[in-house]
Amino acid sequence: MNDLDALPANLRQRIRLADSGCWLWTGSKTRGYGNVGHKGRNVYAHRLTYELLVGPIPPGLELDHLCRTPACVRPSCLEPVTHAENMRRARVAECRRGHSMHDAHVLRSGPQAGRRNCRTCSLDRMRRYYAQRQQPGTGAVA
Repeated sequence: MNDLDALPANLRQRIRLADSGCWLWTGSKTRGYGNVGHKGRNVYAHRLTYELLVGPIPPGLELDHLCRTPACVRPSCLEPVTHAENMRRARVAECRRGHSMHDAHVLRSGPQAGRRNCRTCSLDRMRRYYAQRQQPGTGAVA
């Protein structure tokens, strides 16, 4: 008997085994994370499977997907960590254009400077904006 067999049938029928070893939630999702009704409440599927197969999530901790797949509900792909650690691990190494997103190459903005923007892309965007403003016939003041 594997761990998957220990889950209730209503959960098992919503899980697909991936080649990567992940247990992918095929039911309802919010922002990529599985949702399921349990004891009259809507809960995240990965939290429920972890609690059913491993035990309670320690107070003050949250589950980090080690596989980086939000739809995965396999307990061995999940690790209880602090929110700060989960956010540190989730940081992207590159922007969508392939520029480095390490701290020296990041501009912070937004509420409490939590949003991380690529410095190279931001500078390129500003250069294009100012170059366009300098072109005659654009209606902009030179």
